[in-house]
Amino acid sequence: MDITTILGIVLGFLGIIVGFILEGGHLSSLVALSPVLIVIVGTLGATVVGIPLDELKKLPQWIRIAFMNQSFGVEKAYFTLVRFAEKARQEGLLSLEQELETVEDKFTKQGMQLVIDGTDPEVTKNILESNIAVLENRHKIGISFFEAAGGYSPTLGIIGTVMGLVHVLGNLTDPDSLSSSIAAAFIATLYGVCLANLVYLPIATKLKIKNQMEVQTMEMILDGIISIQSGENPAILKEKLRTHLGYLPENKSQEELV
Repeated sequence: MDITTILGIVLGFLGIIVGFILEGGHLSSLVALSPVLIVIVGTLGATVVGIPLDELKKLPQWIRIAFMNQSFGVEKAYFTLVRFAEKARQEGLLSLEQELETVEDKFTKQGMQLVIDGTDPEVTKNILESNIAVLENRHKIGISFFEAAGGYSPTLGIIGTVMGLVHVLGNLTDPDSLSSSIAAAFIATLYGVCLANLVYLPIATKLKIKNQMEVQTMEMILDGIISIQSGENPAILKEKLRTHLGYLPENKSQEELV
């Protein structure tokens, strides 16, 4: 599990609840079914309108990405490319064909196969860049879903509050329950704002960051593949890849990087 996602949401709600209690509030006053239905179901409905059905089916996958820890194999890719560069320098590009059987990453495997097949470097670069662009566009849909939910949620909360106030104003004959009814009406706004700022928008931010991390790894692999195809010195290749990493990786065995 990605502990930062869970910890952040828990800390956010905990801070609000503890602060509410310290101000003299009672947790029972925060529990109401109608605001939950209006805000959560209403937000989901409004968000679903803007997402095609085929993309909406990926919602569990987007949630899993946000809550599950992922390794994009950046260090493993670094050492794989360095090994390929050294082997290609000594034995030629065709010697890498057997090495491809050990490569699990589809992007790396596709790129190296293009190199081994003698594809023009510019064509190889264009194909790999297209793959990166497709990946980014696919991720943007999931990001936009949670950003949209973060925008709709406070509005649905206000709608719930207005509906509650309409009900209150229609029952002014009972002044004893007036204050409690008005307070209950504003629970919907509280739900809407909290869910937007503690759940939906933070998840969208997490998806953006993970998208950037995956794209950066793919861009590093792209640079490495083009360098191997052009026959660059492995030492130069290492320096290029290190600019993507931002640090010098330790020399690890393949078993440690899996």
